Amino acid sequence: MTNPAQDTITMFGAEWCRDCRRTKAQLDGLGVAYTYVDLADDPASAEVAKDISGRTNIPVVVYPDASHQVEPSNADVEKKLRELSLI
Repeated sequence: MTNPAQDTITMFGAEWCRDCRRTKAQLDGLGVAYTYVDLADDPASAEVAKDISGRTNIPVVVYPDASHQVEPSNADVEKKLRELSLI
């Protein structure tokens, strides 16, 4: 089971999820370092993501300030990254 690190971004997602692929592409495109947890490869981590968000929706993006977003838009992710001075 994977727990998000406190000093990095952790994204819980799956390749079959369109929103997950979009958010992953955005982070890659911005050159932001993150840990990707593929829930298809690590099903136990789905419970970790659910415990964080209280929902079963993905992606769940956990930020270094311990905040998280569920199914965020690109604008939401960009705003949070700027707030944390990561871009």
